[in-house]
Amino acid sequence: MRKLFLLLLLSIAARSLQAEDGYELWLRYHRITGKALLQDYRDAISGIYIPVSTPVSTAAREELQKALPALLDKAVPLQQQAQAGSVIAATPAQWPAINSLVPAASLQQAGAEGFCIYTTTGADKKIIITGNTDAGVLYGVFHFLRLLQTQQPIQQLSIVSAPKVRYRLLNHWDNLTRTVERGYAGMSIWDWHRLPGYIDRRYKDYARANASIGINGTVLNNVNANATILSKPYLEKVAALAGVFRPYGIRVYLSARFSAPIEIGGLKTADPLDPQVQQWWKEKVKEIYHYIPDFGGFLVKANSEGQPGPQNYGRSHADGANMLADALAPYKGIVMWRAFVYDSKGDEDRFKQAYDEFKPLDGRFHDNVVVQVKNGPIDFQPREPFHPLFGAMPHTPLMLELQLTQEYLGFATHLVYLSPLFKEVLEADTHAKGPGSTVAKVIDGSLEGHAISGMAGVSNIGSDRNWTGHLFGQANWYALGRLAWDHTLTSAQVADEWLRQTFTNDARFVTPVQQMMLASRETLVNYMTPLGLHHIMGYGHHYGPAPWYDKAPRADWNPVYFHRADSTGIGFDRTASGSNALAQYAPAVRKQWENMRTCPEAYLLWFHHVPWQYRLPSGRTLWEELCYKYQAGVQGVQQMADTWQQVSPYIDEERAEQVRMLLAIQLEEAAWWRDACLAYFRTFAKLPLPQGVPAPAHTLEYYRELRFPYAPH
Repeated sequence: MRKLFLLLLLSIAARSLQAEDGYELWLRYHRITGKALLQDYRDAISGIYIPVSTPVSTAAREELQKALPALLDKAVPLQQQAQAGSVIAATPAQWPAINSLVPAASLQQAGAEGFCIYTTTGADKKIIITGNTDAGVLYGVFHFLRLLQTQQPIQQLSIVSAPKVRYRLLNHWDNLTRTVERGYAGMSIWDWHRLPGYIDRRYKDYARANASIGINGTVLNNVNANATILSKPYLEKVAALAGVFRPYGIRVYLSARFSAPIEIGGLKTADPLDPQVQQWWKEKVKEIYHYIPDFGGFLVKANSEGQPGPQNYGRSHADGANMLADALAPYKGIVMWRAFVYDSKGDEDRFKQAYDEFKPLDGRFHDNVVVQVKNGPIDFQPREPFHPLFGAMPHTPLMLELQLTQEYLGFATHLVYLSPLFKEVLEADTHAKGPGSTVAKVIDGSLEGHAISGMAGVSNIGSDRNWTGHLFGQANWYALGRLAWDHTLTSAQVADEWLRQTFTNDARFVTPVQQMMLASRETLVNYMTPLGLHHIMGYGHHYGPAPWYDKAPRADWNPVYFHRADSTGIGFDRTASGSNALAQYAPAVRKQWENMRTCPEAYLLWFHHVPWQYRLPSGRTLWEELCYKYQAGVQGVQQMADTWQQVSPYIDEERAEQVRMLLAIQLEEAAWWRDACLAYFRTFAKLPLPQGVPAPAHTLEYYRELRFPYAPH
């Protein structure tokens, strides 16, 4: 009896170990389904041959040793020499036979970080994963495992892949207190108090996840920086993290507080042209590289939202960036200077301010400076036109900044797949050098021949067991890495990869959920900010609708500033008759968008104050279309919830239930958005709700009185 009881306990324990909580992300190495495919893989892979043991090649070997036995459900031993059935992971310098098996042109195409994966021919078949550097080999190993996880054929592999952009970064808005600004997935994963002595296993898994999608850098701290991060005790902590990340090809960067010479250096000024200040930064940078020899450089937010900067001393952004660049140059470090700026004046359209400040500085930044520009001109809205700086600074490399954490997109409660948003801006045509001058060509350096290129995503990662709060938030982290590596991938391809690796290869699950993901961003735009509405979220915390809010200390923090609804219509006139922000775009773009008839409906209220009775191409009035968009958004969430209910039997119960509960919350909040916004805007339009759009569940006064003092910030 006792033996049976023990067996029962062991059985229960085994089942509990199989429960999935999302921690493994897309690196779930579960047994390949399908007998024929599994046998093909087993026949092709009998062992692992890695001829050297550098830190990076050791990471590659560990990943293969972790993944292959689990995927193939058989032992896959390390081999002392290459033989038939070997998976060989090495550079040509480490295993010279590669030179006769892999075309030289392929290796040249791979460049410094790319990889080649080839299946050799003949009886002595091998799978070769190679590149010109260890990092390239590591990326190739992860790509090979992705092929297995997504059940792709491997019998005749001939793959060459190289990253489109050089700097592929996460920006953590994490504070030294372990709070995360705009973080919705728990506390910071950096346990500063226990570093450097205690190295959480999570740090290594974070590095593995990033390397698997090609991310090669991480900014550890908030752009609203604390100068203490540059002090000796914290540099020792940063060095410990850098040591974990280094074998995975990931460099650490820090957000630098511009006033650090005053706050931790004892100087009376932080003037970038002051020799003492310049010398302080040179000595500080030397100290940083003593602790972290491969330190990447600084990210800087200056003279924006109260942050100190060079303008405090009558200097320009270029003066400030170049001072730091000079200190970093001997070590090949870079400065990423953010273009998210707006001054204290409330009488100018905030849309225009970054362009007005940075366009005159084109060509004045040093070679190791890149200007980091948000995707749109306001602030990570559900939809924005591309930032007018893209294409406007031909002599300055620009880096694209995207936001993974959903500050204005329902936090980690709403399922919103952001790859369509990322692709929308990447494929936007700036017309800077004629048709085809896309934002992608600006930020990958190809349009103007810049050596520095990059993409950064504001991290949505926290201490939650599943990393991102919402399981589907993982897809946005994944999409950032994959599109930074190759921005020609489609959103459908990226979603398909992520779903197969994260959940299952079962088409009964993958196909409907992929379609759900692809529609989710447009669904959110519909129930939050249709037709070009923007920044109508709750004040400060940005949670929920508050289009009526008008009590903020500066005009452009108020939703009423942005939608400008009145008895005649709604929308922000940015044509020549209004703020003239459209003048910042190339003539071809301006010509299309300044005409209400040719402006895309998606941007209509971004650029025009449109009469309520204005007739759209659909035949509906603006008011009717606005109502139907809000209703379509709610219906879209209901469709997502229905789809998830139908596909849940194909995955584990724990994750299915997590997503089901969050979709139920999202549906409630989508209806709240629709009802509150239409109740408010109807006070100006004074028109009836069209057929099929339900009356708000509550009065406008009810919605206006809602308060959320503890909503996450």
